[in-house]
Amino acid sequence: MKSGRIRPLVLGLVWRGDELLVFEGYDRIKEEIYYRPLGGGIEFGEHSREALRREFREELGAELASARYTATTENIFVCNGRRGHEIILLYEATLADQSLYERETFEVREETETLTARWMPLREFQEGGPPLYPDGLLELLQART
Repeated sequence: MKSGRIRPLVLGLVWRGDELLVFEGYDRIKEEIYYRPLGGGIEFGEHSREALRREFREELGAELASARYTATTENIFVCNGRRGHEIILLYEATLADQSLYERETFEVREETETLTARWMPLREFQEGGPPLYPDGLLELLQART
């Protein structure tokens, strides 16, 4: 991420009951495992819904059956020692391939690395659990239930 720039991002909130599909990241500086819904950057001239569909194709090799805009949030953070600033559009989404809901883990292709995605119950992120990013997402999701 380039410093001094605000990055437009789109994330998909894909649910399996009370479990959210998230990827596991690691901050080397903080020595912290964290989780975030799947998605990525919005390219210039690309609608956020199409960016979300593209990101799921690139990261999981999966198509989305639906994507409904939910909210926008802002995230100012430090990860791996680098400051970041994101404006994030959140979409409730469903996977077209129903068999993907039966899998427990997924390999996610993220630029130069392969990460693991998994279904995690929202309650695991509460009180002392691992962080769910972007900041404020947990509170937003809890307010909706």
